[in-house]
Amino acid sequence: MNRFIDKRKNDWQRLEDLLGMIDSATLRSLTREEVRELGQLYRRAASDLAIARAETRDPKLITYLNSLVIRAHGKIYRAEGRGLGTVKQFFLRDFPQTFRRTWKFTAISFGSFLLAAIFSFAATWQDLDFSEIVGTSDIRGAVQSDHHWWEGLNEVGNEIGASGIMTNNITVTFNAFALGAFFGIGAIYIMVVNGLSIGSVLAICYKLNPEFGNALTTFMIGHGVIELSCIFICGGAGMLIGYSILVPGDLSRVEAVKKNGLEAVRLVIGCALLLVIAGTIEGFISPSSLPAAFKIGTGVLTGVALFSYLLLVGRERKPGEESS
Repeated sequence: MNRFIDKRKNDWQRLEDLLGMIDSATLRSLTREEVRELGQLYRRAASDLAIARAETRDPKLITYLNSLVIRAHGKIYRAEGRGLGTVKQFFLRDFPQTFRRTWKFTAISFGSFLLAAIFSFAATWQDLDFSEIVGTSDIRGAVQSDHHWWEGLNEVGNEIGASGIMTNNITVTFNAFALGAFFGIGAIYIMVVNGLSIGSVLAICYKLNPEFGNALTTFMIGHGVIELSCIFICGGAGMLIGYSILVPGDLSRVEAVKKNGLEAVRLVIGCALLLVIAGTIEGFISPSSLPAAFKIGTGVLTGVALFSYLLLVGRERKPGEESS
């Protein structure tokens, strides 16, 4: 039986790799040759399962092969979802599961932003001239004149408005994603630049006019949790592709980029739709005359809802768990 396992394990691993490439996707993500190979490996695995059941009492091997065959069968023969069913599957399974699989890249993205923001805040607080280096010196005039420029975003005739904000937010996230594919360096650059800018602006506001700083922070927090989270996720998605090029693992670079590229695209699509929510809040609620507590509450509730969704939705029952 050990010889049987040694002889077949490479085929089983290859089948797992192919299934991983179409995880939460379709067979169209594979080439014709890979589809044929998938079918052959599935049939061999089914045959190996029959042999294992007949000639061994090793429950771990039987369970492994049974799981592998069921998984492959589901991928090959499942009916392709269409219309609303596809959208529902994406948001109830594909997007949150992909986020959890790739959270480390999102964490790196967030960490790059946070460190840059802290450094920039401290440097600007120590010396306001630092704002000239990061390009935020113009904000000093607005603070000194107590000009709350954001309060007119949702007024009739304003050329920015919610739609313009959505476009800008989506552009930033796509830039973070696209540049991240350059070995991950581009995404870190975008995170650092944004962190330096936001940290410097807040330092200027709080040092020159604390009340102005509070007003700006209140404006930002309502939409900022979703907006910044999406930017971090998309930056991480770009890093994922860059990492696939540098460290393809057991796959070829082409296969690794193809597999992780699909993961990254799911993240970007999900974030693009979430940014519609952030843009709506930023265009209508954040600049409004609603109480500060309402805006802060909006930021807190949307943040809790977002990460509850990303961390909890679409979780699959582990083997051996019983239904409640």
